[in-house]
Amino acid sequence: MDGSRISKAHPRAAAIGDVDEANSAIGVALLHVKDERHRAMLGRIQNELFDLGADLATPGEDFAPGEMTLRIVQDQIDRLEGEIDAMNEEMEPLRSFILPGGGAGAAHLHLARTVVRRAERMAAAAAEHVSLNPLALIYINRLSDHLFVLARLVASGERGDILWKPGATREA
Repeated sequence: MDGSRISKAHPRAAAIGDVDEANSAIGVALLHVKDERHRAMLGRIQNELFDLGADLATPGEDFAPGEMTLRIVQDQIDRLEGEIDAMNEEMEPLRSFILPGGGAGAAHLHLARTVVRRAERMAAAAAEHVSLNPLALIYINRLSDHLFVLARLVASGERGDILWKPGATREA
């Protein structure tokens, strides 16, 4: 963002690429999510992922947003957390691990969640080498939780959660 160059192998570049991939995975999920409220949440998230990519790409120690500097801010994290809480209120508490799936929309959201988790790991790795906005790291962590809860909610309108059955295929 400041014109400096880094290697494509640099953890910052990898994190930015993973955020871009996550955004694309959400775009695919949107093809299968029908509820307009859920689609609106995902649309906001896609826009914020561009903000996140810009934030990760901006070197420096000052993480305050500015006219020419996009930074993730606490309000974006608060909105994600509020949406997580609201979605959780609509469902029964989770009593088991679940397998990714439950219908096309849910399965694609689970895939997007795993890509976000990878982006989070890469951002954490980059933060070991360069200064990154701490709120960007919190946002990406909360986003994977958001996508998990949304996948469960979408699955409830599709085929439901697919529960993990520990050891189900072992021989006796």
